[in-house]
Formats: sequence, C-alpha cells, structure tokens
Amino acid sequence: MTATTHAAKPKRTDAQRRENRTGWAFMAPFGILFAIVFIIPIFYAIYSSFFRQVTEGGGAYGGGELVNKFVGFQNFEYVLTSGNFWSGVGRVLIYTLIQVPLMIIIALALAMVIDSFVVKHITGFRLGYFLPYAIPGVVASIIWVYLYNGQISPIVKGLAAIGINVDFFSKNVVLASMANITTWTFTGYNMLIFLAALQAIPHELYEAARIDGASGWQISMRIKLPNVRSAALLSIVGTIQLFNEPQIMQTADPGISKTYTPMMMAMNTSQGTLTPGGDGPASAVAIVMALIAGVLAMIYALVERKANEQ
Repeated sequence: MTATTHAAKPKRTDAQRRENRTGWAFMAPFGILFAIVFIIPIFYAIYSSFFRQVTEGGGAYGGGELVNKFVGFQNFEYVLTSGNFWSGVGRVLIYTLIQVPLMIIIALALAMVIDSFVVKHITGFRLGYFLPYAIPGVVASIIWVYLYNGQISPIVKGLAAIGINVDFFSKNVVLASMANITTWTFTGYNMLIFLAALQAIPHELYEAARIDGASGWQISMRIKLPNVRSAALLSIVGTIQLFNEPQIMQTADPGISKTYTPMMMAMNTSQGTLTPGGDGPASAVAIVMALIAGVLAMIYALVERKANEQ
C-alpha cells in the first residue's frame, strides 16, 4: 500500500501578512473610487433601463404625477426600432471610418519619428504634440466653431481669398469638420500611447533584424507596427462616444439635431427633451451603444490577432 503525502501549505509569516495588509490599504482608495464612479453607475444604468417615467393619478383634465414604472425590455425595444438611433449610429460609423484611420496614421508616424534617432530634443516635440489634448474637449470644440464661422474665421476668409469657398457647416462637410476637431485634440494623446508601446519593444529585436540585413523601413513595418496595432483599439472605442463636437457645433448649425449621435440622443432623452424621456430610455441608449462598441472592439481584436498570426 502506497501512502500519498501532501506537502503542507506554507504558513505566511507576520511580515508577509503585514505586507499584504499594507498593499490592500494602498489599493483601497482606488478600489472605492473605481466602484463609485464606474462599477455602481453601470449597475444603476442597467437597473434604470428597465423603468420608464409615466403619469399616474391624473383625472379627465390631466394632472397626476410622474412615477417610475417597470416596463421590462420596452426601452430597449424603443431604441432598437428607432430610426433616429440607427441614423445616429450610421453617422458615427462613417465618422469613425474617416477620423480613426487619419488620426492613427498621423499619430503612428509622429511616434515612429520621435522613436527614431532622427529627432533630437524629444521632450519638446512630445510636449508640443500633446498640448492640444490638455485643452478640454468642450473648449477645443468652441475654438474650432469660431474658426469655422464664415463671418469671422481667418481660415474661411483665407481660402476665399484664393478662390476656394467652403462652408464647414454644410451637410456634406460637417462630419469632416468634427473629425478635424477630434484629430487635432487626440492625435498627441495617441502618439504618446504608440510611443510608449514602441519604447517597450526590446532593442535586441532591432539589433537582430539589422544583423539579418533588415532596412529601417522593414524594421518599422515588420517589428514596430505589429507591436502597436492593439493600441488603436482605444481610439475606436472612444470615437463611438462622439458627443462634444456635435453638441457644441449644434449652437452654430441648426441642422445638427438632438439625435445626431446616439450620445446626444441619450443626453436629450435623459433631460426630457425627447419622447419617451427620462433616465430609463437614456440608459437603454447608452447600454446598446456600449454593446455596439464592445462588438466592434471584439471584431478589431480578432482581425488584429489574425494579422499577427500571419
């Protein structure tokens, strides 16, 4: 008969316990804030999406009071069958196809130039490219709305002086105008992400590639680019949440409706300026958009993984 002996689990010393408690103590403030500003709002949004404000207790002449009534999946049915919602999704997808590739290409090119040995005084270039991101998105949108205004804009007047008349608020141009604002604001931010990813690549890979006879272009395309492609995922998810630019440009362009993008639709629904209004339908809009963003992120991740396997 063979006896099987199990090694006793080593007991933690008092020093290890104190170290663990210290670690949890340092993590506690972040964990509490993360739960308050992220986890709890998500669960509250899911909960409120099953309710809708209805009027109860009114007589023949109206009146009554607004109460939250459980409506099940009616809010989601309203969102999924809303033409305004899907029109907004279509605009956001077109916007994403225009803006994200342009911004990624510019940011990646800047990151590769800074990461190379061509540029000196890297800190100055890095700070200069990042400065637009330090300006709040609302303020940046306001600045560009003035620059787009045909009556006072030096850009419009300068183009008109050479015979090019452009209306940045026209129906066929307004999405490109928004894309320009976002690109101007976030290119520096994405450049820093790409630069961090490039600097994390072991330099031994570069040296091995040069020994094998690889040129600088081949190193960029075969080593640098595959290692930073995943960083573009943040840009795709962020662009889906398009809100600041159309919301501010709406003040100068009446053609931008309250449902121009899904996030604008969610805000105006929560404020009661759209019907049905209230937190319930607005939460349903936000949740559906989160699911769409998740699906797009999964598709991009799968495509990126397939590309890495080749």
